[in-house]
Amino acid sequence: MIAPATTIDIPVLQGIVKTTWPATYGKILSNEQLNYMLDKIYATDALVEQMSQGHQFYLLKEGVENIGFIDIENTQKAKSKLHKLYLLPDHQGKNYGRLLLDFAIATAKKNGSKILQLNVNRYNSALDFYKKMGFCIVEEVDIPIGHGYFMNDYVMEKAL
Repeated sequence: MIAPATTIDIPVLQGIVKTTWPATYGKILSNEQLNYMLDKIYATDALVEQMSQGHQFYLLKEGVENIGFIDIENTQKAKSKLHKLYLLPDHQGKNYGRLLLDFAIATAKKNGSKILQLNVNRYNSALDFYKKMGFCIVEEVDIPIGHGYFMNDYVMEKAL
């Protein structure tokens, strides 16, 4: 089941991230950068701000367990952006990623978007998943995030 998340669900989102990020980025980022980014992006105040600025978070449940989430934003009338898609490691490879991505696509279409855009770390194994799902690389970016750290990403898009 996929359901909207609110500020009440922030501890759940943070719990999923604290399990998912080390497994996803542990071999890509230093521990210092990983912890810096977690504090910057997933602090309670940061998540409240994201939600207040139009980010729509949705939780994925298997039974009563929260196993993943997405964050999608309608950035322009013609474009939505998928900011986050995370699944607990034990639930990866079970088509839940596809389920969340299909939900993001349906949400973007409902918002009137013609394009769904996302950023993915250039070394993240999810890159192959997004390509398989029809996303194309449109740009390579190095985004400064403070303290000398950068997000080394591909910007990917899928026509809807």
